[in-house]
Amino acid sequence: MHKKLLQQVYSSSDFNTNGHALIDQLTAHLEDKLNGKSPNAIHWNDPEDELQFWKDFLYHGNSKNLFQEINKRTTHIHHPNYLGHQVSPPAPITALTGLLSSLLNNGTAVYEMGMSSNAIERIIIEAICNKIGFNNNAGGFLTSGGTLANLTALLSARKAITKKDIWNDGNQNQLGIMVSDEAHYCVDRAARIMGLGDQGIIKVPVTKDFAMDIHVLEAKYQEAQESGIEVFAIIGSAPSTATGIFDNLECISEFAQEHNIWFHVDGAHGGAGIYSEKYKHTLKGIAQADSVVIDGHKMMMMPALTTALLFKDEKNAKATFSQKADYLLTDSEHEDWYNSGKRTFECTKNMMAIHWFTLLKLYGEEVFDANVTLLYDLGSLFADLIEAEPNFELALRPMSNIVCFRYVNPNFNFEEQNNLNIKIRHNLLEDGEFYIVQTKLKNVHFLRVTVMNPFSTEEHFKALIHKIKAYVMR
Repeated sequence: MHKKLLQQVYSSSDFNTNGHALIDQLTAHLEDKLNGKSPNAIHWNDPEDELQFWKDFLYHGNSKNLFQEINKRTTHIHHPNYLGHQVSPPAPITALTGLLSSLLNNGTAVYEMGMSSNAIERIIIEAICNKIGFNNNAGGFLTSGGTLANLTALLSARKAITKKDIWNDGNQNQLGIMVSDEAHYCVDRAARIMGLGDQGIIKVPVTKDFAMDIHVLEAKYQEAQESGIEVFAIIGSAPSTATGIFDNLECISEFAQEHNIWFHVDGAHGGAGIYSEKYKHTLKGIAQADSVVIDGHKMMMMPALTTALLFKDEKNAKATFSQKADYLLTDSEHEDWYNSGKRTFECTKNMMAIHWFTLLKLYGEEVFDANVTLLYDLGSLFADLIEAEPNFELALRPMSNIVCFRYVNPNFNFEEQNNLNIKIRHNLLEDGEFYIVQTKLKNVHFLRVTVMNPFSTEEHFKALIHKIKAYVMR
């Protein structure tokens, strides 16, 4: 009986039938969403109601409707009215590379379990390092998301910079990192995982434009030194997740070199700008970084999760998790690029390199330039429309495709104004035609748009503004 059930599970004919049916369904989904034929970007449901639906479906639902129900009851990222989180509408070809990875299930931590994907990953890493402006000593690897990549980079920084062998002997003194007040929360989380605590997370204030205030770096560093904190790294945001504003990477790099500390760039969202002829200036100074993070699933049209962690000097990537002193590394070990498990947290990871390789092979680097440039242009266009509206205001002019704005009622006090924008966002969520998010900047609530879909247009933006105005006026 068991063998018969397993034969059914692994039936190639069932796979063929179900696979073709799903491809047809997803093709219709793409045609419907990309053209904006469907009215909604999200089909909102209360969490408890959604949970109850799936509990009932598990025991009573028709299995033939499973994929269709999952698709129907979720957020549709390929819809032009999706203007929410920093998640890319994947290029359809990468859904097929994802299928290939899932079925082959080649973990790429060791070469013999993922021969093609390990070789492909090496090529991708070399190509990105070259685009950043690193020399031939550079290297790195792909990993599962920016959070894990940032943590790994900080572990590498600690291993390279601190005076003690913490990996083997544990913390001997208070360590610290310097980071913008507006940096992504995953940096704070990484620091706490590393045992730095509150005192080891040295927050640098931001300017009125929400970029790291480089004029206070020296004072913050000296203050930490006087408190007995050994600062080993500084992180530049490229850009900040909340505002889309880039820190001055060039000045941060000079500061890091002056104090002999590690310079890390969190370019999870905006690092892809290295491919944009028009916007690569936002990353000026990135070539001086010791490590850089770039997400493929944000601005590079790939499915989650796939993140590149790049090192100016590849030996730092290899040394991070080494079980012995760095000086004992041999040349042969340094060249052991094809066993990536020695350099990552993951002992198993999917064949994520094939997403990057396929897009490069089929469309070339120009596809990344086209996507980043268009999305940043659309962010600027949306900001222009907001500035033209008398009762709307920007938090600041965008540097990327992230735009923070709010509706302003001159008769409302501070708290009433915040509550109004919170209600606007919640109304949009329940309505479902548009999906946007919100953020809080210096205690002020703003609506936040991230233009991730290259098929969003001026007409979609105007329709969103009209909908907000209609809600306020009713």
